Amino acid sequence: MNVPLRRVTWPRTVRIIRSIHPPIDLFEDIADPADWEALASAEAKFNPRIRDSIGDLSKVPVARRVTGPGASWVMAPFVHCSPLRPGRFSDGSFGLYYAGDRTEVAIAETIHHHARFMRATNEAPGWTSQFRELIGSVDADLDDTTGHAELLDPDDYRASQVFGAERRAAGSNGITWPSIRYPEGQCIAVFWPDVIPIPTQGAHFAYHWNGAAVDFVKQLDNAEVWHVT
Repeated sequence: MNVPLRRVTWPRTVRIIRSIHPPIDLFEDIADPADWEALASAEAKFNPRIRDSIGDLSKVPVARRVTGPGASWVMAPFVHCSPLRPGRFSDGSFGLYYAGDRTEVAIAETIHHHARFMRATNEAPGWTSQFRELIGSVDADLDDTTGHAELLDPDDYRASQVFGAERRAAGSNGITWPSIRYPEGQCIAVFWPDVIPIPTQGAHFAYHWNGAAVDFVKQLDNAEVWHVT
């Protein structure tokens, strides 16, 4: 499938992740990324759980790794991908960095997936997981899937996952598309950590689950509560 290539330049991108995921020291150190496997192997001799924390380094070629303060936020989705956590443009066999062009987009997208998980596990109502906001930017050529309905189905990701795998194999930087959960916004999914700058941490949020849907979002730093409609 042929889609146009578009330069996407946003001064602000927003990604929201679970707050339970801590920074990964290896990625934020000054060590050369080419030495990460050796360092991880050495650390694992004293702490066998270190490999679970670091993830699968083989998913990211040395030349495409990023390092330094905040690098964990970029590297994590690529080394901790899993077929148990597929996305719109990946079956989980490879990772992507998903983000929106504003906070509302990122919240709407994560609410959708969080609600699916809560329903599937039959969770009791209440304030549930806490999330952190990652604020970055993007300036890259991305494949624009706007207008391709077969790739933007609200629930069926089969065609878009095949498309994502094909474009990644072809050397694409990533994909952009209009948000399905927040129609006024835009989304990106980049295939490699070095496509975007390292983000900084923004606000923290909590989601309220009423037993059927996420109905409220609370911004924890100012206690502001939003009703989800």
